[in-house]
Amino acid sequence: MPRVNPLAWLLLGVAVFILLPLGFHGLWTPDETRYAQVSQEMLMSGNWVAPHFMGVRYFEKPAAGYWFIALGQAVFGENLFGVRIASVLSTGLSVVLAYLLARRVWNDPRKSFACALLYMSFGLVAGQAGYANLDPQFTLWVNLSLVALWFALDCRTQRERLGAWAVLGVACAMGFMTKGFLAWLLPVLIAVPYLVWQRRVGELMRYGPLAVLVAVLVCLPWALAIHLREPDYWHFFFWHEHIRRFAADNAQHARPVWFFLPIMVVACLPWAALLPGTLLKTWQEKRQPAITFLALWLLLPLGFFSLSKGKLPTYIMPCLLPLALLMGHDLIDLIKQGKARPLVINGALNFVLGLTAMVALIYLQITRPLYGNSHAEMFNPSLTFIVLLGWILANLLQAVRPLTLWAMPALGIGLLVALLPAGMPALIEDNEMPDQFVQEHLAELQPVRALLSNDLGLASALTWRLRRPDVAFYNTQGELRYGLNYQDAAQRKVTPDSVQAWLAEARQQGSVGVLMQVKSTSEHREEGQLPPGGKRYRKGDLVLTIYPQHP
Repeated sequence: MPRVNPLAWLLLGVAVFILLPLGFHGLWTPDETRYAQVSQEMLMSGNWVAPHFMGVRYFEKPAAGYWFIALGQAVFGENLFGVRIASVLSTGLSVVLAYLLARRVWNDPRKSFACALLYMSFGLVAGQAGYANLDPQFTLWVNLSLVALWFALDCRTQRERLGAWAVLGVACAMGFMTKGFLAWLLPVLIAVPYLVWQRRVGELMRYGPLAVLVAVLVCLPWALAIHLREPDYWHFFFWHEHIRRFAADNAQHARPVWFFLPIMVVACLPWAALLPGTLLKTWQEKRQPAITFLALWLLLPLGFFSLSKGKLPTYIMPCLLPLALLMGHDLIDLIKQGKARPLVINGALNFVLGLTAMVALIYLQITRPLYGNSHAEMFNPSLTFIVLLGWILANLLQAVRPLTLWAMPALGIGLLVALLPAGMPALIEDNEMPDQFVQEHLAELQPVRALLSNDLGLASALTWRLRRPDVAFYNTQGELRYGLNYQDAAQRKVTPDSVQAWLAEARQQGSVGVLMQVKSTSEHREEGQLPPGGKRYRKGDLVLTIYPQHP
C-alpha cells in the first residue's frame, strides 16, 4: 500500500502500461481502423455534425465519441498514439472516479486504493484502455453520471447537491452523444429503485428536472444540427441502433440471454476468484445504503443488457466500476482480518492459467509453429514469453504472500496489455493490423488515382493511411449498407460482374490500387475476377495490386 499519494501511483501505472505502448502495434480491424478513419474525416472535411465513414453517411453512432478521437489526432498527429489517446484518458478518468467514490463511501485510504487498482486491472477495462473505440468513453460518462448521483444523494450542502445534479446532466448528455439513449436510461434504472427503497422519491422529483434540463441544453445544439443536415438520422439511429438491436430476432451480434455471465467472470480476471466472496458479502451487507446502490448499479444494467438480443462483451463495461468497489471493499476486509485463503486461491488459479498458456504455446510452436524462424520474427515470441512469465511470477507471489503482495496480479495484467499486442505472431499481425501493410507500400500507393477494396476494415486502413476517403467497395457493404443506398454514394459499389469494366475506366485516368483480403472461397473468386497484370504484393491473407495507367 503506497503511503504517499496513491492516486498518483495508479495514474503512473496507467501511463506506463497503457499510454507508453500505444504506438507499438498497428490498428486492429475492424473497430480501430473505422474509428480512426471516421474521426480523421471530421478533421479533413470540417463536418463535425454528421459522421461519415469513408465519405459515406454513417449513422450507427452519434458524433461526440468521434470528436474526442479526432481531437487526439489533431493534437498528437494522425498516428497510432493520436487515435488511441482518447481511450486512455477516458480509462484514467474512470480510475479517478473509482478512487473518489470509494473514498466518499468508506473514507478508508486502503480501500480507495484497492478499489481503483482492481478497476484499472480488470482484464476488460485494461484491454480496452489502449484500444480506439467508443466503449471507454461511454463507460466514463456512465461512471460519471452515477458517481455524481451518489454525491448528489450524499451531499451536505445545497450548493454541492445542485452541482452534483448538474454534473449528472452533463454526463448523461455526453454519454447520449457518444452512444445513444442508454446513457439516459442507466441512471434512471438505478436511481428510481434506490430512492424508492430509501423513501426519497421527492428528492428525485425536486432535483431530477435540473439534470434533465442540463442534459437537454448540452445535447440540443448537436441534435438540431444533425436533424437539419440529415433529416433521417434520428429515424435510423433510434429504430435500427436501439429498438431493432434490442428486440429484433435478427439483431446484429445476437447472443443467448446468459451470454454475459461467463463474460463477467472473464472480464474481472485476474481477480475472478474473489467474485463469489464479493457477491456473498454484498448480500450480507445489502441493507447498507452504499452497498445497495453499488449492487443495483452492478445488477440492473447487467440484467438489462442480458435481455437485449444483440450483445457484445464490451457492453458490460459500465457494470465493472461498482464490481471493483464491492470487490475492493471485500478484499481489504479480508486482509484486515488475516483471511488469506481467497487470495491464495486467486493467485494459484491465475498461476495455473499462465502456466497452461505457456505450455500450450510451447507445444504449438513445436508441432504447428505460430512464429517464424527469422531473426525479425523471433522478437515476438520473446515478448510473449516475457508476458507469460511475468503473469506466472506475479500471481505466484500473491499466492505465496497473499496478505502483503495481494496487488501483484495487477502487474501481471499490466505486462499483458503493454506487451502482448506487440508480441502477436506474424499471422495475426499481418491479417488483423492491415494499416502496417499499407504503410509498407505507402510510397507506391500515394500516386494512384483510384482505390478499391473488398473489405471495409482494409478499406478504412487504406483511407486512413492515405488520407483519402474515396475508396470504392468491391462486393462488400456491411455496416455501410444504409449509407450506400443514397444516390450520391451508389457509384462507390463495384460488383464482381462490373469490376473489370470499372478498372478499365479508372485506369484511363491513372493508376489504380486494389487492396484485398483473400481467404475464403468467395474472396478467391473475387480475386479471380481481376484482370492479369499489375504489380502484386502479398502478406498473409492480404493482397495489394497496383495497376498502371493504360497507355
